[in-house]
Amino acid sequence: MSAQNPTSKIVSIDVVSDVMCPWCLIGKRRLEEALGKLDDSISTEVRWRPYQLDATLPPEGKDRTKYLEDKFGGPERAQQIYSSIEEAGRAEGIDFKFSDIAVSPNTLDAHRLIRWAQNEGGDVQNLLVERLFQMFFLEGANIGKHDVLLEAAEHAGMDTAIVASLLPTEKDRAEVQEEIATAQQMGVTGVPCFIIDQKYAVMGAQAADTLVQAITDATKQPAD
Repeated sequence: MSAQNPTSKIVSIDVVSDVMCPWCLIGKRRLEEALGKLDDSISTEVRWRPYQLDATLPPEGKDRTKYLEDKFGGPERAQQIYSSIEEAGRAEGIDFKFSDIAVSPNTLDAHRLIRWAQNEGGDVQNLLVERLFQMFFLEGANIGKHDVLLEAAEHAGMDTAIVASLLPTEKDRAEVQEEIATAQQMGVTGVPCFIIDQKYAVMGAQAADTLVQAITDATKQPAD
């Protein structure tokens, strides 16, 4: 997801995100709106960076009901929390299907896949992230499963034979975990977090106009 003008400075936007975080999908929609509002002289390059809301989840994931009981004290409390998320989602055109989610997934392998997609160039990484969000929040898929990740990779235009050969290995597992640890050391305690031009952080799923202002301000700063 990028918009480039060959005569302007390219502002990098690193989105620290977890594909099991509903606010990250809301934040993605608001970022898309912000990019559409930018002055034509501003070019951007968006990269998706890893974060895990719950790295303790087993590789196979955890029963969603049990997960909500452990995290929130029960589905009733979770529903109270998610009602506000559903409302925010509707405002962005997102119809969350929380009741269709049977498993809360471990997203480490999804983040490995997102990392590989960045090397593909073009809009591949953004297409992949969007598909993973859709599969989890709109279709209830377990995005921790390799067959689901392969389907998402194919949708984004990645070479599924290569992806299928890499997923069962340890390829980039430590690197993703190290990147998450670095984000935490930088003070990222929740997601989404938008890091503008590798200098300024906008925490949370902020309104589009807030992101527009942050990106615009970044273009006014002198180069290092």
